[in-house]
Amino acid sequence: MTGDLRSVERHLAEILAAVQPLAGESVAVGGARGRTLAAPLRAAVDIPVFDNSAMDGFAVRLEDVATARPDAPVRLRVVADLPAGTDLDPPLRTGEAARIMTGAPIPSAADAIVPFEETEGGLADSLDVVAVTRAPRRAGVHIRRRAEDAAIGDELLPKGTLVGALQAAAAAAAGVTHVSVAQTPRVAIVSTGSELVAAGGALLRGQIPESNSELLMGLALEAGAGVVLRRSVPDDPHALREAIAHADDVGADVVVFSGGVSAGAYEVVKGTLGPAGEMTFFRVAMQPGKPQGFGHVPGGALLFGLPGNPVSAAVSFEVFVRPALLALQGRADIQRPVLRLPAAAAWRTPPGRRQYLPVALDRTDPSAWTVRPATSGGSGSHLAGGLGRAEAYAVVAAEVEAVEVGDLVDVMLIS
Repeated sequence: MTGDLRSVERHLAEILAAVQPLAGESVAVGGARGRTLAAPLRAAVDIPVFDNSAMDGFAVRLEDVATARPDAPVRLRVVADLPAGTDLDPPLRTGEAARIMTGAPIPSAADAIVPFEETEGGLADSLDVVAVTRAPRRAGVHIRRRAEDAAIGDELLPKGTLVGALQAAAAAAAGVTHVSVAQTPRVAIVSTGSELVAAGGALLRGQIPESNSELLMGLALEAGAGVVLRRSVPDDPHALREAIAHADDVGADVVVFSGGVSAGAYEVVKGTLGPAGEMTFFRVAMQPGKPQGFGHVPGGALLFGLPGNPVSAAVSFEVFVRPALLALQGRADIQRPVLRLPAAAAWRTPPGRRQYLPVALDRTDPSAWTVRPATSGGSGSHLAGGLGRAEAYAVVAAEVEAVEVGDLVDVMLIS
Protein backbone atom coordinates (compact mmCIF):
# COMPACT_ATOMS: atom_id res chain seq x y z
CA MET A 1 0.00 0.00 0.00
CA THR A 2 1.32 3.45 -0.94
CA GLY A 3 -0.50 6.25 0.91
CA ASP A 4 -4.18 5.67 0.24
CA LEU A 5 -3.43 3.43 -2.74
CA ARG A 6 -4.14 -0.27 -2.44
CA SER A 7 -1.76 -2.83 -3.93
CA VAL A 8 -2.50 -4.75 -7.10
CA GLU A 9 -2.19 -7.98 -5.11
CA ARG A 10 -4.74 -6.96 -2.51
CA HIS A 11 -7.26 -5.84 -5.11
CA LEU A 12 -6.88 -9.04 -7.12
CA ALA A 13 -7.10 -11.20 -3.99
CA GLU A 14 -10.41 -9.56 -3.03
CA ILE A 15 -11.76 -10.21 -6.51
CA LEU A 16 -10.71 -13.84 -6.58
CA ALA A 17 -12.17 -14.43 -3.13
CA ALA A 18 -15.57 -13.50 -4.56
CA VAL A 19 -15.33 -15.93 -7.47
CA GLN A 20 -17.48 -19.05 -7.32
CA PRO A 21 -16.39 -21.45 -10.10
CA LEU A 22 -19.11 -22.30 -12.58
CA ALA A 23 -20.60 -25.77 -12.79
CA GLY A 24 -19.40 -28.32 -15.32
CA GLU A 25 -21.25 -29.71 -18.30
CA SER A 26 -20.61 -32.61 -20.64
CA VAL A 27 -19.76 -31.74 -24.25
CA ALA A 28 -18.48 -33.67 -27.24
CA VAL A 29 -14.71 -33.60 -27.57
CA GLY A 30 -15.05 -31.72 -30.88
CA GLY A 31 -16.89 -28.91 -29.09
CA ALA A 32 -14.52 -28.69 -26.12
CA ARG A 33 -11.73 -26.65 -27.69
CA GLY A 34 -11.29 -23.36 -25.86
CA ARG A 35 -13.06 -24.75 -22.79
CA THR A 36 -11.60 -25.75 -19.41
CA LEU A 37 -11.77 -29.28 -18.03
CA ALA A 38 -14.06 -29.46 -15.00
CA ALA A 39 -12.91 -33.00 -14.22
CA PRO A 40 -9.79 -34.99 -15.06
CA LEU A 41 -9.63 -36.59 -18.50
CA ARG A 42 -9.15 -40.37 -18.15
CA ALA A 43 -8.35 -42.90 -20.83
CA ALA A 44 -11.27 -45.05 -22.02
CA VAL A 45 -8.97 -47.38 -23.97
CA ASP A 46 -5.29 -48.28 -23.75
CA ILE A 47 -2.81 -46.17 -25.73
CA PRO A 48 -1.65 -47.95 -27.84
CA VAL A 49 -4.65 -50.27 -27.96
CA PHE A 50 -2.47 -53.27 -28.94
CA ASP A 51 1.19 -54.14 -29.55
CA ASN A 52 2.04 -52.71 -32.98
CA SER A 53 4.94 -52.09 -35.29
CA ALA A 54 6.85 -48.81 -35.14
CA MET A 55 8.50 -49.47 -38.51
CA ASP A 56 7.81 -50.77 -42.00
CA GLY A 57 9.65 -54.08 -42.16
CA PHE A 58 9.34 -57.65 -40.99
CA ALA A 59 8.01 -59.25 -37.82
CA VAL A 60 10.45 -61.97 -36.76
CA ARG A 61 11.40 -64.28 -33.93
CA LEU A 62 14.64 -62.94 -32.47
CA GLU A 63 16.17 -66.40 -32.12
CA ASP A 64 15.87 -66.90 -35.90
CA VAL A 65 17.93 -63.81 -36.80
CA ALA A 66 20.34 -63.51 -33.87
CA THR A 67 23.37 -64.27 -36.10
CA ALA A 68 22.43 -62.01 -39.04
CA ARG A 69 25.24 -59.84 -40.43
CA PRO A 70 25.72 -57.98 -43.72
CA ASP A 71 28.26 -60.58 -44.83
CA ALA A 72 26.16 -63.46 -43.53
CA PRO A 73 22.44 -62.64 -43.90
CA VAL A 74 19.74 -64.89 -42.52
CA ARG A 75 17.03 -65.86 -44.99
CA LEU A 76 13.43 -66.20 -43.79
CA ARG A 77 10.31 -67.32 -45.65
CA VAL A 78 7.66 -64.58 -45.82
CA VAL A 79 4.34 -66.19 -44.85
CA ALA A 80 2.02 -63.21 -44.28
CA ASP A 81 1.45 -59.59 -45.20
CA LEU A 82 0.19 -57.30 -42.41
CA PRO A 83 -1.00 -53.78 -43.32
CA ALA A 84 -2.25 -51.33 -40.70
CA GLY A 85 -5.82 -52.23 -39.76
CA THR A 86 -5.50 -55.96 -40.32
CA ASP A 87 -6.91 -58.37 -37.76
CA LEU A 88 -4.66 -61.27 -38.81
CA ASP A 89 -2.41 -63.02 -36.30
CA PRO A 90 -0.39 -65.45 -38.39
CA PRO A 91 1.66 -68.14 -36.67
CA LEU A 92 5.41 -67.84 -37.26
CA ARG A 93 7.38 -71.04 -37.24
CA THR A 94 11.13 -71.43 -37.24
CA GLY A 95 12.59 -69.59 -40.25
CA GLU A 96 9.43 -67.58 -41.04
CA ALA A 97 8.63 -63.86 -41.03
CA ALA A 98 5.67 -61.59 -41.79
CA ARG A 99 5.93 -58.41 -43.84
CA ILE A 100 4.45 -55.69 -41.62
CA MET A 101 3.60 -52.01 -41.98
CA THR A 102 3.79 -49.27 -39.34
CA GLY A 103 0.83 -49.49 -36.95
CA ALA A 104 -0.10 -53.07 -37.79
CA PRO A 105 -0.60 -55.51 -34.89
CA ILE A 106 2.39 -57.67 -33.98
CA PRO A 107 1.93 -61.42 -34.52
CA SER A 108 1.74 -63.20 -31.19
CA ALA A 109 4.75 -65.34 -32.14
CA ALA A 110 7.00 -62.37 -33.06
CA ASP A 111 9.21 -60.56 -30.59
CA ALA A 112 11.08 -58.06 -32.80
CA ILE A 113 10.77 -55.99 -35.95
CA VAL A 114 13.48 -55.81 -38.60
CA PRO A 115 13.18 -52.54 -40.59
CA PHE A 116 13.22 -53.07 -44.35
CA GLU A 117 16.43 -51.03 -44.56
CA GLU A 118 18.18 -53.88 -42.72
CA THR A 119 17.23 -56.47 -45.32
CA GLU A 120 18.29 -57.25 -48.86
CA GLY A 121 14.82 -57.86 -50.20
CA GLY A 122 13.11 -54.70 -48.97
CA LEU A 123 9.33 -54.51 -49.17
CA ALA A 124 8.74 -55.84 -52.67
CA ASP A 125 5.20 -57.23 -53.11
CA SER A 126 6.49 -60.38 -54.83
CA LEU A 127 8.89 -61.19 -52.01
CA ASP A 128 8.81 -64.83 -50.88
CA VAL A 129 12.08 -64.80 -48.96
CA VAL A 130 13.71 -61.93 -47.08
CA ALA A 131 17.41 -61.74 -46.25
CA VAL A 132 17.98 -60.10 -42.85
CA THR A 133 21.38 -58.35 -42.75
CA ARG A 134 21.38 -57.04 -39.19
CA ALA A 135 20.13 -58.72 -36.02
CA PRO A 136 17.81 -56.69 -33.74
CA ARG A 137 19.63 -55.45 -30.63
CA ARG A 138 17.10 -57.04 -28.29
CA ALA A 139 13.64 -58.48 -28.02
CA GLY A 140 10.90 -55.88 -28.38
CA VAL A 141 12.88 -53.57 -30.66
CA HIS A 142 10.64 -51.37 -32.85
CA ILE A 143 7.52 -52.67 -31.10
CA ARG A 144 5.09 -50.22 -29.50
CA ARG A 145 3.71 -52.01 -26.49
CA ARG A 146 0.04 -51.92 -25.51
CA ALA A 147 -0.72 -49.23 -22.88
CA GLU A 148 2.88 -47.94 -22.81
CA ASP A 149 1.51 -44.37 -23.07
CA ALA A 150 -1.64 -44.81 -20.95
CA ALA A 151 -3.83 -47.60 -19.62
CA ILE A 152 -7.60 -47.56 -19.24
CA GLY A 153 -8.50 -45.25 -16.35
CA ASP A 154 -5.19 -43.36 -16.30
CA GLU A 155 -5.43 -39.58 -15.91
CA LEU A 156 -4.27 -37.94 -19.13
CA LEU A 157 -5.08 -34.34 -18.25
CA PRO A 158 -5.93 -32.79 -14.88
CA LYS A 159 -8.94 -30.71 -14.00
CA GLY A 160 -8.34 -27.06 -14.92
CA THR A 161 -6.61 -27.78 -18.24
CA LEU A 162 -7.45 -25.60 -21.24
CA VAL A 163 -8.57 -27.85 -24.10
CA GLY A 164 -6.83 -27.10 -27.37
CA ALA A 165 -6.15 -29.14 -30.49
CA LEU A 166 -3.51 -31.30 -28.81
CA GLN A 167 -5.68 -32.01 -25.78
CA ALA A 168 -8.72 -32.84 -27.94
CA ALA A 169 -6.58 -35.22 -30.00
CA ALA A 170 -5.34 -36.92 -26.81
CA ALA A 171 -8.95 -37.41 -25.71
CA ALA A 172 -9.90 -38.92 -29.05
CA ALA A 173 -6.84 -41.20 -29.01
CA ALA A 174 -7.94 -42.40 -25.58
CA GLY A 175 -11.37 -43.35 -26.90
CA VAL A 176 -13.12 -40.47 -25.11
CA THR A 177 -16.17 -39.00 -26.85
CA HIS A 178 -17.36 -36.50 -24.22
CA VAL A 179 -15.55 -34.45 -21.57
CA SER A 180 -16.69 -32.40 -18.59
CA VAL A 181 -15.90 -28.73 -19.06
CA ALA A 182 -16.76 -25.61 -17.11
CA GLN A 183 -19.71 -23.60 -18.31
CA THR A 184 -18.78 -20.54 -20.36
CA PRO A 185 -18.86 -17.32 -18.29
CA ARG A 186 -21.49 -14.90 -19.62
CA VAL A 187 -20.16 -11.36 -19.79
CA ALA A 188 -22.01 -8.07 -20.24
CA ILE A 189 -19.96 -5.08 -21.41
CA VAL A 190 -21.20 -1.57 -20.78
CA SER A 191 -19.21 1.43 -22.05
CA THR A 192 -20.18 4.74 -20.45
CA GLY A 193 -19.71 8.28 -21.66
CA SER A 194 -21.85 10.92 -23.32
CA GLU A 195 -18.95 11.68 -25.66
CA LEU A 196 -19.04 8.22 -27.26
CA VAL A 197 -20.26 7.66 -30.81
CA ALA A 198 -20.38 4.34 -32.65
CA ALA A 199 -17.30 3.82 -34.82
CA GLY A 200 -17.87 5.26 -38.27
CA GLY A 201 -20.52 7.73 -37.08
CA ALA A 202 -20.28 11.46 -37.65
CA LEU A 203 -18.36 13.17 -34.85
CA LEU A 204 -19.43 16.49 -33.41
CA ARG A 205 -17.14 18.67 -31.35
CA GLY A 206 -16.21 16.83 -28.16
CA GLN A 207 -17.21 13.39 -29.42
CA ILE A 208 -14.96 10.36 -30.01
CA PRO A 209 -15.44 6.89 -31.54
CA GLU A 210 -16.48 4.28 -28.99
CA SER A 211 -13.86 1.50 -28.97
CA ASN A 212 -13.81 0.07 -25.46
CA SER A 213 -16.70 -2.31 -26.01
CA GLU A 214 -14.87 -3.74 -29.02
CA LEU A 215 -11.70 -4.05 -26.96
CA LEU A 216 -13.34 -5.64 -23.93
CA MET A 217 -15.49 -7.98 -25.99
CA GLY A 218 -12.40 -9.29 -27.76
CA LEU A 219 -10.48 -9.72 -24.51
CA ALA A 220 -13.43 -11.53 -22.91
CA LEU A 221 -13.72 -13.92 -25.84
CA GLU A 222 -9.98 -14.61 -25.72
CA ALA A 223 -10.38 -15.48 -22.03
CA GLY A 224 -12.94 -18.18 -22.87
CA ALA A 225 -16.03 -16.14 -22.01
CA GLY A 226 -19.14 -15.49 -24.04
CA VAL A 227 -20.42 -11.94 -24.49
CA VAL A 228 -24.18 -11.80 -23.92
CA LEU A 229 -24.56 -8.02 -23.94
CA ARG A 230 -22.61 -5.10 -25.41
CA ARG A 231 -23.93 -1.62 -24.74
CA SER A 232 -22.76 1.99 -24.83
CA VAL A 233 -24.68 4.39 -22.58
CA PRO A 234 -24.41 8.13 -21.86
CA ASP A 235 -23.55 9.53 -18.44
CA ASP A 236 -27.11 9.03 -17.30
CA PRO A 237 -28.02 6.95 -14.21
CA HIS A 238 -31.30 5.82 -15.77
CA ALA A 239 -29.54 4.56 -18.91
CA LEU A 240 -26.98 2.76 -16.74
CA ARG A 241 -29.68 1.11 -14.63
CA GLU A 242 -31.45 0.00 -17.78
CA ALA A 243 -28.23 -1.63 -19.05
CA ILE A 244 -27.72 -3.36 -15.70
CA ALA A 245 -31.28 -4.70 -15.78
CA HIS A 246 -30.65 -5.98 -19.31
CA ALA A 247 -27.47 -7.73 -18.12
CA ASP A 248 -29.47 -9.43 -15.39
CA ASP A 249 -32.15 -10.48 -17.88
CA VAL A 250 -29.59 -12.26 -20.07
CA GLY A 251 -28.04 -14.00 -17.06
CA ALA A 252 -24.66 -12.31 -17.04
CA ASP A 253 -22.10 -13.80 -14.65
CA VAL A 254 -19.87 -10.75 -15.02
CA VAL A 255 -20.64 -7.12 -15.86
CA VAL A 256 -17.70 -4.98 -17.01
CA PHE A 257 -18.17 -1.20 -17.02
CA SER A 258 -15.65 1.08 -18.70
CA GLY A 259 -15.54 4.74 -17.71
CA GLY A 260 -17.37 6.51 -14.95
CA VAL A 261 -15.19 5.28 -12.07
CA SER A 262 -12.78 8.16 -11.44
CA ALA A 263 -13.05 11.32 -9.35
CA GLY A 264 -14.69 13.61 -11.90
CA ALA A 265 -18.06 15.31 -11.66
CA TYR A 266 -19.83 13.01 -14.15
CA GLU A 267 -18.66 9.56 -13.08
CA VAL A 268 -21.90 7.71 -13.71
CA VAL A 269 -20.85 4.22 -12.53
CA LYS A 270 -19.34 5.50 -9.31
CA GLY A 271 -22.16 7.94 -8.68
CA THR A 272 -24.90 5.38 -9.35
CA LEU A 273 -23.55 2.15 -7.86
CA GLY A 274 -21.33 3.53 -5.12
CA PRO A 275 -23.88 5.17 -2.80
CA ALA A 276 -26.00 1.99 -2.66
CA GLY A 277 -22.98 -0.15 -1.87
CA GLU A 278 -23.32 -2.27 -4.98
CA MET A 279 -19.72 -1.46 -5.86
CA THR A 280 -16.72 -0.17 -3.95
CA PHE A 281 -14.21 2.11 -5.60
CA PHE A 282 -10.47 2.19 -5.01
CA ARG A 283 -7.24 3.79 -6.11
CA VAL A 284 -4.78 1.04 -7.00
CA ALA A 285 -1.01 1.55 -7.06
CA MET A 286 -0.64 0.95 -10.79
CA GLN A 287 -0.25 3.00 -13.95
CA PRO A 288 -2.34 3.07 -16.02
CA GLY A 289 -5.49 1.90 -14.24
CA LYS A 290 -5.39 3.63 -10.87
CA PRO A 291 -9.18 4.06 -10.46
CA GLN A 292 -10.91 0.70 -10.05
CA GLY A 293 -14.33 -0.45 -8.93
CA PHE A 294 -15.50 -3.87 -7.85
CA GLY A 295 -18.62 -5.43 -6.42
CA HIS A 296 -20.73 -8.51 -6.65
CA VAL A 297 -24.37 -9.30 -6.30
CA PRO A 298 -24.93 -11.97 -3.60
CA GLY A 299 -25.24 -15.21 -5.51
CA GLY A 300 -25.04 -13.27 -8.76
CA ALA A 301 -22.82 -11.31 -11.10
CA LEU A 302 -19.36 -9.90 -10.45
CA LEU A 303 -19.24 -6.16 -11.19
CA PHE A 304 -16.04 -4.57 -12.52
CA GLY A 305 -15.56 -0.83 -12.94
CA LEU A 306 -12.62 -0.04 -15.24
CA PRO A 307 -11.23 3.34 -16.27
CA GLY A 308 -12.46 4.69 -19.58
CA ASN A 309 -9.15 5.48 -21.28
CA PRO A 310 -8.49 2.56 -23.67
CA VAL A 311 -5.01 1.58 -22.45
CA SER A 312 -6.23 1.79 -18.85
CA ALA A 313 -9.21 -0.40 -19.70
CA ALA A 314 -7.01 -2.95 -21.49
CA VAL A 315 -4.48 -3.14 -18.64
CA SER A 316 -7.20 -3.30 -15.99
CA PHE A 317 -8.94 -6.14 -17.80
CA GLU A 318 -5.65 -8.00 -18.11
CA VAL A 319 -4.71 -7.61 -14.45
CA PHE A 320 -8.11 -8.09 -12.79
CA VAL A 321 -10.92 -9.27 -15.08
CA ARG A 322 -9.08 -11.95 -17.03
CA PRO A 323 -7.90 -13.82 -13.90
CA ALA A 324 -11.45 -13.72 -12.56
CA LEU A 325 -12.87 -15.13 -15.80
CA LEU A 326 -10.32 -17.94 -15.77
CA ALA A 327 -11.02 -18.64 -12.09
CA LEU A 328 -14.75 -18.87 -12.90
CA GLN A 329 -13.82 -21.62 -15.35
CA GLY A 330 -11.63 -23.38 -12.79
CA ARG A 331 -8.50 -22.85 -14.89
CA ALA A 332 -5.40 -24.23 -13.16
CA ASP A 333 -3.18 -21.36 -14.33
CA ILE A 334 -4.75 -17.90 -14.32
CA GLN A 335 -1.60 -15.82 -14.91
CA ARG A 336 0.17 -14.96 -18.15
CA PRO A 337 3.71 -16.20 -18.82
CA VAL A 338 6.39 -13.65 -17.91
CA LEU A 339 9.83 -13.30 -19.50
CA ARG A 340 12.70 -11.09 -18.38
CA LEU A 341 14.06 -9.20 -21.37
CA PRO A 342 16.37 -6.22 -21.96
CA ALA A 343 14.87 -2.86 -22.91
CA ALA A 344 15.81 -1.56 -26.35
CA ALA A 345 14.74 1.99 -25.41
CA ALA A 346 14.60 4.10 -22.28
CA TRP A 347 11.34 5.27 -20.72
CA ARG A 348 10.01 7.00 -17.64
CA THR A 349 8.09 5.30 -14.86
CA PRO A 350 5.49 6.73 -12.45
CA PRO A 351 6.62 7.34 -8.87
CA GLY A 352 5.17 4.92 -6.33
CA ARG A 353 3.08 2.89 -8.79
CA ARG A 354 3.66 -0.33 -10.69
CA GLN A 355 3.80 0.37 -14.40
CA TYR A 356 2.16 -1.74 -17.09
CA LEU A 357 3.61 -0.45 -20.35
CA PRO A 358 2.36 -1.78 -23.71
CA VAL A 359 5.45 -3.01 -25.54
CA ALA A 360 6.47 -4.57 -28.83
CA LEU A 361 8.99 -7.40 -29.03
CA ASP A 362 12.03 -7.40 -31.31
CA ARG A 363 12.71 -11.04 -32.26
CA THR A 364 15.35 -10.27 -34.90
CA ASP A 365 17.91 -12.25 -32.91
CA PRO A 366 16.10 -15.39 -31.62
CA SER A 367 18.61 -15.70 -28.78
CA ALA A 368 18.33 -12.07 -27.65
CA TRP A 369 14.81 -10.67 -27.73
CA THR A 370 14.35 -7.06 -26.67
CA VAL A 371 11.36 -4.84 -25.90
CA ARG A 372 10.44 -1.26 -26.57
CA PRO A 373 7.30 0.85 -25.97
CA ALA A 374 4.56 0.11 -28.50
CA THR A 375 3.97 3.84 -29.03
CA SER A 376 6.20 6.87 -29.11
CA GLY A 377 3.96 8.36 -26.44
CA GLY A 378 5.00 5.76 -23.88
CA SER A 379 2.36 4.73 -21.36
CA GLY A 380 -0.26 7.40 -22.06
CA SER A 381 -3.59 5.80 -21.22
CA HIS A 382 -5.35 7.51 -24.16
CA LEU A 383 -3.05 6.09 -26.86
CA ALA A 384 -5.53 3.57 -28.27
CA GLY A 385 -3.79 3.25 -31.64
CA GLY A 386 -0.61 1.90 -30.08
CA LEU A 387 -2.49 -0.98 -28.48
CA GLY A 388 -2.67 -2.59 -31.89
CA ARG A 389 1.12 -2.92 -31.90
CA ALA A 390 1.41 -4.24 -28.33
CA GLU A 391 2.40 -7.89 -27.88
CA ALA A 392 3.07 -7.70 -24.17
CA TYR A 393 3.15 -5.45 -21.12
CA ALA A 394 6.40 -4.48 -19.47
CA VAL A 395 5.70 -4.73 -15.74
CA VAL A 396 7.96 -2.33 -13.86
CA ALA A 397 8.08 -2.30 -10.07
CA ALA A 398 6.96 0.84 -8.22
CA GLU A 399 10.43 1.45 -6.75
CA VAL A 400 12.09 1.66 -10.20
CA GLU A 401 12.58 5.32 -11.08
CA ALA A 402 13.33 4.87 -14.78
CA VAL A 403 14.12 2.15 -17.32
CA GLU A 404 17.36 2.57 -19.25
CA VAL A 405 18.51 0.83 -22.44
CA GLY A 406 19.71 -2.66 -21.54
CA ASP A 407 17.84 -2.89 -18.23
CA LEU A 408 16.13 -6.22 -17.70
CA VAL A 409 12.36 -5.86 -17.30
CA ASP A 410 9.56 -8.34 -16.61
CA VAL A 411 7.49 -8.80 -19.75
CA MET A 412 3.98 -10.29 -19.54
CA LEU A 413 3.13 -11.89 -22.89
CA ILE A 414 -0.39 -11.29 -24.18
CA SER A 415 -0.13 -12.70 -27.71
